[in-house]
Amino acid sequence: MSAPGSGPATAAPGLRRPSRHLVRVVTVVASCLAVLAAAVVVGVRALGQEPTVTLLANWTGEDATHFRDAVIAPFERKYHIRVDYQGSSAESQVLSADVEAGTPPDVVVLTGPGELADYAERKQLFPVEDLVPQGAFGTSWATPLKGHVYWFPLKADVKSIVWYPRDTTDQELKAAGARPDQWCLGMGSGATSGWPGTDWIEDILLQQSGWRTYQRWARGLLPWQSKEVERAWQTWRRLVGAGTDPDLVARALKTEYQDASKPVTQRPPQCTLEHQASFVRSYQPWKDVRGRYTHSAELIPGATAKDTWEVSGDLVALLHNTPQAEQLIRHLASAEAQQAWTAKEAGFSVDTRAQPASDSNGSWHSTLADTLLDTGAVHCFDASDAMPPSVRDAFAQAAIDFLADPHQLDELLAQLDSLSSNEELNWLPSVCDRGP
Repeated sequence: MSAPGSGPATAAPGLRRPSRHLVRVVTVVASCLAVLAAAVVVGVRALGQEPTVTLLANWTGEDATHFRDAVIAPFERKYHIRVDYQGSSAESQVLSADVEAGTPPDVVVLTGPGELADYAERKQLFPVEDLVPQGAFGTSWATPLKGHVYWFPLKADVKSIVWYPRDTTDQELKAAGARPDQWCLGMGSGATSGWPGTDWIEDILLQQSGWRTYQRWARGLLPWQSKEVERAWQTWRRLVGAGTDPDLVARALKTEYQDASKPVTQRPPQCTLEHQASFVRSYQPWKDVRGRYTHSAELIPGATAKDTWEVSGDLVALLHNTPQAEQLIRHLASAEAQQAWTAKEAGFSVDTRAQPASDSNGSWHSTLADTLLDTGAVHCFDASDAMPPSVRDAFAQAAIDFLADPHQLDELLAQLDSLSSNEELNWLPSVCDRGP
């Protein structure tokens, strides 16, 4: 699962499902947000002064500012179409409420292809293959469904990486990887708390068992109770000290994902390694220690996969096929908009037309950009993001519960298998690109 833009949160251990009170609160808040957004949209369009397109995404704070300045403002100036942007760290809940109320945005940017596939199955999305340059994106990024493409990536990140301070030696890196207290981990992320744990488990499975096993699991074809999946959970347990170090576990459960790396800058450092996506390198602690990265397989026990990477993306989809919405889709798929993310090292594009000039110094950003475009590598989309929303959410909660009490793993995996067996769920046909 990928990170939302921002927002305070704390992962709560031991909760199998939200309380009824919490569900009611979230529902009311989401409904209020939907009504407010609908009122704003109607009011703006009623003015009749200029065409308007509504856009929902998860970027808030600095990310939203960068998105507006680098991507949206040029579009508005060029086409004289106003973009009514709403950024929310709980965009899945907001979108669900908007759709339920009959007031969805024209365009949405989501991290989950599994969620988008569900909307496509319910006829809520319009195909975009005629609006996107042919061949610009691989099938793990723009997955065909029943002969149509319903989304494409605006921004991409690499996830199979571990960050560490620049002055760390290879010997120190290996030694730190075997010590649970050296791993920086924060599980909090508002409505999506738990996803840093799912990222860990997914990547461990990918590196230990290979992309074919990973893809079967991400498509609902490999049981959660299989020996491969259980092994991944147990490996994560040992790496981060679950069940053996209550203080470490408590710190992880109480820490927001965006704050997990702060102990890196303390003297002495309270942790020195972070298994986190490429976007975290732009966070101040990793800037301060001039963070470098290594492939996660170097530190995952039992890893056998070669040049295999978990990736994630912010995916654009069309809910209203108005002329202005279609024009925004074309713009977001353009090389100019795609490159706007890479210019400020805020993310990457997987469009070969949108790459910056080569960096002879081999910076972290240029090498990760090359990794995403390497046709000889295997790229697998974040498994939980590719799963049906109900399974994704249950997986995130199970990661929290397991971290708090690893002894309940058998029960948690059985529950996930029971949920995944629902024949009405929509699973993606593919999540991995194999290269040539």
